[in-house]
Amino acid sequence: MLIPEFTTIGIPELICLTGILGLCLVTFNYLLHYAPFSRYKSTHLVKSDKKHPVSVVICAKNEDDKLTEFLPKVLTQDYPDFEVIVVNDCSWDNTESVIDEFAAIFPNLRKANIKEDPYYKHGKKFAMLVGIKAARYDNLVFTDADCYPTSNQWLTEMAAGFAEGQQIVLGYGGYEKQKGLLNKLIRFDTAMIAAGYFTAAIRKKPYMGVGRNLAYTKSLFFANKGFSSHYHIQSGDDDLFVNEASTSTNTNICLTEGSSTLSIPEQTFRNWRLQKARHLTTAGQYRSNDLARIFFHYFSLYFFHLTVLMQFLCVETWIMIPILLFLKGLLQLLLFNKGFKKLQEKDLLLLGPLLEPLLLFIYPIFHISKITEKKQKWNH
Repeated sequence: MLIPEFTTIGIPELICLTGILGLCLVTFNYLLHYAPFSRYKSTHLVKSDKKHPVSVVICAKNEDDKLTEFLPKVLTQDYPDFEVIVVNDCSWDNTESVIDEFAAIFPNLRKANIKEDPYYKHGKKFAMLVGIKAARYDNLVFTDADCYPTSNQWLTEMAAGFAEGQQIVLGYGGYEKQKGLLNKLIRFDTAMIAAGYFTAAIRKKPYMGVGRNLAYTKSLFFANKGFSSHYHIQSGDDDLFVNEASTSTNTNICLTEGSSTLSIPEQTFRNWRLQKARHLTTAGQYRSNDLARIFFHYFSLYFFHLTVLMQFLCVETWIMIPILLFLKGLLQLLLFNKGFKKLQEKDLLLLGPLLEPLLLFIYPIFHISKITEKKQKWNH
């Protein structure tokens, strides 16, 4: 027989049942963490009709080339009243000169300089604090020096998220499409993380955002004492602040066309590994219920793929391998189709069943790197 007959409960039957259990767990995981995002329609977005003044804050450390290329796309946004504050954080390249040259052309560009202090070493959070304090307006929108908006309506869409009572706006910060497997892995990983935090916000349980495309109010920042509770952690100026300050009523999402940003992805696996290792240092600081949700997400995925491997242990269960993989792949296609369209990542949809297990194999490497690599004082 190609499959167990279940006339008795032996090893083949138990292996088969674990595969079915794994599929059930991953199905529940997808329905819980991704289905609400896929079903969410742009008509559900809560948007403000008023265009309040906005301060865009960008921190830059030795980013002269990126600012030269990307800063004009921020400065030329189609928005009536906004300023752009670029914090030059101890740069030793031409970053300051680039800012000054653009400031001579764009009167709404302001510079905040941080000079090197031999007695005080700081990370990106200090630069963020300097930029926030320098902002004239309460509504703040954040992006990175190596990011650029996908349209001149980016600021309009993100600022519209500050509807009545909304103090945090989560946007999508993706990566440029390039050739190669690494690029696809980076973009798939980014899209899956975004689908997860958008779903959590839709379910009124927000837990994180990304600084490549994030907005919150200055008043909320100081009401929550800024980064004080996690200032000692190098990363977390975005996700840890959102995890701490977000509530079921003060967090909005922005998923409209032209509201996303793009960044230049890492070009080598080593650089991506280091980047991911830095990001993972913050996960343990999340609220307990968020940690439980994240744990279940990864547990279900690892458990499913482990049960697939278990089918090799018995000839009678080999037929379960293509069945389980086909059903999971079909589930991904059905649940992620609309979601990946929203994120402009539809080309990754068919590759998902291959990219996801590859990511699960790679993630332990990131965690090992988190432990072994030396800490860096400043990072994106």
